Amino acid sequence: MTQPVEITFVETATEKLAGHEGRVAVILGPGGRLPAGLPRPAREAAIRALASKQGKALKPGGFLELAFPSSMKAEALQLISLPPSSSVADARKAGAAIGARLGKGHTLVLAGAHRRAQEVALGLALRGYDFSAYHTTSEDGGSGAAEIPAEPPQSVSHQGAADDARLTEHPATDPGNGEAEPVSEKARVTFMVRDPEGLAKAAANAAAVAEGVFFTRDLVNEPANVLTTTDFADRLKAMEEIGLKVEVLDEDELAKLGMRALLAVGQGSESPSHVVVMRWEGGGDEAPLALVGKGVVFDTGGISIKPAAGMEEMTMDMGGAGVVAGVMRTLALRRAKANVVGLVGLVENMPDGRAQRPGDIVKSMKGDTIEVVNTDAEGRLVLADVLWYAQTRFQPKAVIDLATLTGAVIIALGHDNAGVFANDDALAGQILSAAKAEGEGAWRLPLAPAYDKLIKSRLADMKNTGGRPAGSITAAQFLQRFIRKGQPWAHIDIAGVALPPSATELAPKGATGWGVMTLDRLIRDRFEAK
Repeated sequence: MTQPVEITFVETATEKLAGHEGRVAVILGPGGRLPAGLPRPAREAAIRALASKQGKALKPGGFLELAFPSSMKAEALQLISLPPSSSVADARKAGAAIGARLGKGHTLVLAGAHRRAQEVALGLALRGYDFSAYHTTSEDGGSGAAEIPAEPPQSVSHQGAADDARLTEHPATDPGNGEAEPVSEKARVTFMVRDPEGLAKAAANAAAVAEGVFFTRDLVNEPANVLTTTDFADRLKAMEEIGLKVEVLDEDELAKLGMRALLAVGQGSESPSHVVVMRWEGGGDEAPLALVGKGVVFDTGGISIKPAAGMEEMTMDMGGAGVVAGVMRTLALRRAKANVVGLVGLVENMPDGRAQRPGDIVKSMKGDTIEVVNTDAEGRLVLADVLWYAQTRFQPKAVIDLATLTGAVIIALGHDNAGVFANDDALAGQILSAAKAEGEGAWRLPLAPAYDKLIKSRLADMKNTGGRPAGSITAAQFLQRFIRKGQPWAHIDIAGVALPPSATELAPKGATGWGVMTLDRLIRDRFEAK
């Protein structure tokens, strides 16, 4: 897992500002008030900057930066606007402004008694992520890359729970042009606050969320020659170290269960298909919430092969499984008082002499038959079997699946919102509320019987795609056929938000980890014992 920057909370001591080497970030007081402790020359320069046109135009979460401030040892002084009335989103934006510019060495953040200091720290941690495992040269000129094995690794070991006194995540710098600078292994952050012990304790849950987001981002960013189906399963199995119960079902077990739709997707690949079941049992005898994720570790489209341009990004087609894994990691780290089961179907969709063909008919675990008219509509075949298995085995109180399922949802919603489909208005509302609270875009799209005619098959119970019209909706309609009557269910299509084309407010360019914070919030608000 990507190594985090260490964030430590200490008592406020403004007299240390002048002598700090590295970077200094200051949360301005009410009305843009500067803290005591800034040397006079630096203070005068800051006053002048804040009185400028740019300074007067600062919005909550915005900043000005002074390079090599006079009479200070710091290489930069960052002035952050965050009025006391600022929102959670503003505070995270402020933290992200610091996290994107950490560079190397030691960053000092003066937050004082600001009520949003915890959110500033979380924003810093999230935006400070840097996936650089495969860069071959370190800052000192030596080799800094992770070794890429000739054979995929069979097992991995992952970091355990975060220290209560630290919010620990990994930093990167982004000077604003989308290109991250190298980050020193010794990069660290110290927050000066009024109540360091109280804030550190309160930040423990945020640390668990951040680690879950990082775990998801790492999985989505990994290349497919490393993150094979077996390696993915091994990484999830390793989370038994933090208290999850994890089962890995192999192809023989899946065949006995009747998961022919899922197995058909992976039959053209050398990588074996798996279903991994992760259980967190912190809620007594309550029926669990079931989270189901699509885990296509690489998607060529199969025989219905994709165009070459952009296919390299199909390493992210396991994004739904990555989110489920990140949520389960978060729940275990923060010892959530809830019962949640996470199930992921891990396959690779490759063209081969054994691969399924357009025109094949497969039988699902449920017993329904599916005409495969396009082998690139494979994720719904994986989800169909895993959704049915989740319901029949665990009798969950609700089911939520996540998948990078359709390009159509990007046409509809772009890269700012995930598409939410649900057969239950209350569950849909709870997901949308959680997403709004965490600043993760989501929008509800319709389900209706009228769309079923688009996936009607002459030869089988249904086709696996209805073509271009309403493509994300017909995919959801397909999945709904594998939901039992009366079972609350939601499908979240994250194709547009899992790997957007540019950096976002809380993530550098690459995987975002969208959904970990939303689902953790949903579980805390709706499914966790109080």
